[in-house]
Amino acid sequence: MAEAEPGLTIGVSGPSRQRLTHRLIRFGLHLYGARTLFIRPGSNVDVSMLDGLVLSGGTHVHPSRYGQEPQVRAHYDRIRDETDWRLLTEAQDLHLPVLGICRGAQLINIFRGGSLCQDITPLRVNTRHRPLLLPLQTVRLVHDSLVGNIMQGPTIGANRIHSQSIKRLGRGLRVVALDNDYFVQAIESEEGHWLLGIQWHPEYLLYHPPHRRIFKNFVAAVRARKLHRLGHIEGPVL
Repeated sequence: MAEAEPGLTIGVSGPSRQRLTHRLIRFGLHLYGARTLFIRPGSNVDVSMLDGLVLSGGTHVHPSRYGQEPQVRAHYDRIRDETDWRLLTEAQDLHLPVLGICRGAQLINIFRGGSLCQDITPLRVNTRHRPLLLPLQTVRLVHDSLVGNIMQGPTIGANRIHSQSIKRLGRGLRVVALDNDYFVQAIESEEGHWLLGIQWHPEYLLYHPPHRRIFKNFVAAVRARKLHRLGHIEGPVL
């Protein structure tokens, strides 16, 4: 395991109570030398003190964020919605690398003006709707894309825990991965900024090198941005 760098801190947003999924995300980042800060709903953390941001999975984003009423029975956390929205707003203003996982990918899309399909269960034709922790879902990747370069192949096996999917794509984003029912599995920025949203959960697949590379590539982007920024500071770096 790489030694953590005192000057490299990545915020990981989550619910009020940290769960296994969030501990695994933090472990995946620690593997490549990043310290992490777990950010709970309502936190007033100063985003300018972070070097990168992970928007983790969890409860559904309230549909009012994309102009709809709830169509399914679900637990919502409006405080977390507000906190994640603020974190993403400030991270984008600061040009921080951002990784969105499941709910996080959906929030990125909504933030950019997109929408969600609130229940994809009855829409599946070629796939069965059941949770998969193992990488048994086929995901097809766009070759010339950030995620395609990371995963190094046209298709991968991924897990599946979600029941919602991106519907209308947000501004400045492009779809770079689909499942066998053509539901969106990954989005990224069209503007050259390191912004990646993935619908599956790579933190449960850290034993699988391609999924582990998502965290490696993200931390590398965070580190490169930090070094570039420090290289352009005038005067001594304190």
